[in-house]
Amino acid sequence: MVSLTYRLLPILIFKEKANPSLCPRFVDSQKKRKFSAADPNIQRKSEPQLVSAVCGFSKEKKIHRLVKGQFGDDAWFSVKHKTADVLGVADGVGGWRAYGINPGEFSLNLMRTCERLVRLGCFAPTNPSDLLAKSYYELLFHKKRILGSSTACVVVLNRENSRLYTANIGDSGFMVVRNGRVIHKSEEQQHYFNTPFQLSLPPPGYQADVLSDQPDSAITDNFPVEDGDVILVATDGVFDNLPQNLLINELLKVQGERCASRLQTVANSIAWMARNLSFDETFISPFAESAFANGINTIGGKPDDITVLLATVTI
Repeated sequence: MVSLTYRLLPILIFKEKANPSLCPRFVDSQKKRKFSAADPNIQRKSEPQLVSAVCGFSKEKKIHRLVKGQFGDDAWFSVKHKTADVLGVADGVGGWRAYGINPGEFSLNLMRTCERLVRLGCFAPTNPSDLLAKSYYELLFHKKRILGSSTACVVVLNRENSRLYTANIGDSGFMVVRNGRVIHKSEEQQHYFNTPFQLSLPPPGYQADVLSDQPDSAITDNFPVEDGDVILVATDGVFDNLPQNLLINELLKVQGERCASRLQTVANSIAWMARNLSFDETFISPFAESAFANGINTIGGKPDDITVLLATVTI
């Protein structure tokens, strides 16, 4: 195997501002007394919402510029609307670099367009697949074509009916944990090993040579969620390097958590573990196990960009 020399990077965090009323202890400035979030005098909101945090890494040793919503070729967004809370991740296909195309540009613009459409209310809180489609076709008909390919996963918490609506294309994905059990998990879509389904905008003349899946290829699902459920939305840099039992152990730490700062700590931990294991040449990673199942004898983690969006449901 090729020996990899690497230097760990500082954790890159875009932190959601913590809401003091959701944290375990804070001070009432009027009465100067401390009380916990379990105090019966504090009324819990009946409308469901997500408390979330994000953390990630680029696989590159040096980061030339830090862009909100991006870790390497990965991109993400988190946005609240009066009807829904929406999270999304996308993973730009790195092979476009060989053609002089920045793989992170397509994924970043796909997620930014999704975020803008949600803020404008141009989405249905029961149809994340349609949100992805609107974003994709906006890029398709953009005056200046934004080229590239990307996997994508979008989840929508509908505040009206307390259901989570999901859409996933490729090998990014989501996991929902309740009381230490995985109650829902996205299904990976692959054309063949390590070649996921992907939305693509190839250069003119390359259409026939590029894998390009349509937005309606997304696997969709919807299901009810409960107060305290933990939702992980992540790119394959997480799922390829962290076994499910390790993920569950981390997600258990924030079961029912309402404090964004504590969520941030666990999001950091998951991203950090995935980063470390991705460069471990002796680790039997989920990616190595999948390669072996496909007749490829390899060992170690898979160096990749890593994005972790972690959220809990509060009702």
